[in-house]
Amino acid sequence: MKVDVLLGLQWGDEGKGKIVDVLTPKYDIIGRFQGGPNAGHTLEFNGIKHVLHTIPSGIFHPKAVNIIGNGVVIDPVVFKKEIDALLKLGVDVKSKLIISKRAHLILPTHRLLDAASETSKGKEKIGSTLKGIGPTYMDKTGRNGLRVGDIDSPKFKEKYLALVEKHKQLLAFHNYEYNLSELEPAWFEGIEVLKSLERVESEHYINDAMKSGKAILAEGAQGSLLDIDFGSYPFVTSSNTICAGACTGLGIAPNKIGNVIGIFKAYCTRVGSGPFPTELEDETGEQIRKTGNEFGSTTGRPRRTGWLDLPALKYAVMINGVTELMMMKADILSGFETIRVCTHYNYTGKQIDYLPYDYSPELLSPVYVDLKGWNKDLTGLHTAEEMPEALNDYIAFIEHEVGVPISIVSVGPDRTQTLIRKKELV
Repeated sequence: MKVDVLLGLQWGDEGKGKIVDVLTPKYDIIGRFQGGPNAGHTLEFNGIKHVLHTIPSGIFHPKAVNIIGNGVVIDPVVFKKEIDALLKLGVDVKSKLIISKRAHLILPTHRLLDAASETSKGKEKIGSTLKGIGPTYMDKTGRNGLRVGDIDSPKFKEKYLALVEKHKQLLAFHNYEYNLSELEPAWFEGIEVLKSLERVESEHYINDAMKSGKAILAEGAQGSLLDIDFGSYPFVTSSNTICAGACTGLGIAPNKIGNVIGIFKAYCTRVGSGPFPTELEDETGEQIRKTGNEFGSTTGRPRRTGWLDLPALKYAVMINGVTELMMMKADILSGFETIRVCTHYNYTGKQIDYLPYDYSPELLSPVYVDLKGWNKDLTGLHTAEEMPEALNDYIAFIEHEVGVPISIVSVGPDRTQTLIRKKELV
């Protein structure tokens, strides 16, 4: 058996959580491979909305085992809140959740450092979620971070204090005021929750599961255009959000990757700073924001909105090796007489159809084609055969341009509002 990978192809918030929830019944194991509580995967079913930040989106299904991989960074405070919320809903967390000993821990001082760094940048800030993600990954690559496996060490407190002392020196450099004593009790309560759950060497667990024929889905966080290497640097996250991140974030060999499922919205959104070629800073953009409820599930910040960007989408498909696409939020574009799609860029005097190294707005402007909109409420549709002709034309245009089939179209937030176009791919 090989591991299928599901990831976002834009700047995050594509709707990965919903699709993982929809697909989980066909998998035995769901493994989260990167990111941390800066991600917010929203699931909606039975009239209830759930937001997960660290725990994989298959947790609500009775049979699937959910793994938090080594590539994830965990904030024990946020993690405990997630666990408490799941327990209130009657979810059997202890038997369904496994944590890699190699996953790194976010300390309270990591969050303080994140805030101090962002404050010091002023207008040059990158739009961090202030969850301590960046500083934690810095300690990981600096080879002095704390990992989940360290909580069993008799020297855990000693290691914690040594890292905190280093952080205090950095906070002094920023001249940042804080009260660590107010933050630590909740953090150590979260550590106790971690101690109560199964902690494993997840690379062995997953490879043994593959050998025994288990079906596994790797779940990514954020989006491909926020990848530390291939995103709009420096306005990116601190991990590899692309398919290759599943290999390093779960311990999977490249030749063990199977189907690569790419999730994208029928339009584009972005949270925080950074270039956004098709951004709409007008009434149309505001209409998409309001209709689509485009506010961050983690931060609550309003998302920037824009038309679909095909050069950026093709770039993400290329670097991920996407084998099938799933289009989200088609229902939000209902009612637009004309829908615009960016097919090329005017870039330093030339017309190009790819995402360049630097796509700052002063260098690049989008080239659009106009497509006919669909004046039909999609939220009540039950099958793909019911989709209006204009939506089918929109889908066909994207498939032709990108060269990858669209197997699912989402027409609402609930798991039931999911139209399957190509059943052999799902």
